[in-house]
Amino acid sequence: MTAPQSDSSRIFLRFYTDAVRSGLIADLGADRLQTLLVIASYMDHTGRCYPTQWAIAEGLAVARETANRRVKALLSYRWRGEPLVTAEKQKRTDEQQWANVVYTVRTDAVVSIF
Repeated sequence: MTAPQSDSSRIFLRFYTDAVRSGLIADLGADRLQTLLVIASYMDHTGRCYPTQWAIAEGLAVARETANRRVKALLSYRWRGEPLVTAEKQKRTDEQQWANVVYTVRTDAVVSIF
């Protein structure tokens, strides 16, 4: 186990209570919320992040294939017609393989960082 970081070097997720009061959390469900929080733990102040499939699976304590299904369910989810998370695949410069996926979390709906 690693020693805890000081508060000055840690990043925190801010959870909006309106997400509960508006019904978003109930509608989102446990699996999608858990997946959202794991992805959001990697985001910058704009909501962009680059966690690998393996990192998401580890954060969820599930197999990579299960994590992929959960991510797909989250990406398909819409709240009031808008996605909470979007994904953009980026190709390597040689255009032969995907380099990574860039996720963008809507920082006005459920969580932001501070």
